[in-house]
Amino acid sequence: MSNLQGSYGNPVQPLVAMINCIIWTLYGFLKKDRDWPIIFANVPGIFLGAITFFTALH
Repeated sequence: MSNLQGSYGNPVQPLVAMINCIIWTLYGFLKKDRDWPIIFANVPGIFLGAITFFTALH
């Protein structure tokens, strides 16, 4: 909530969440039979994690 109130937050958690979403997206994309629900569920997390990470930096 501190990030929404204009205070800087901890950038570690959104960075790790973004990396996790990247890994799951790659997993779903690189399978022989692509797993589209996993891809669609994790792509927004990549962008939202990146935005949150960059806005949490000092």
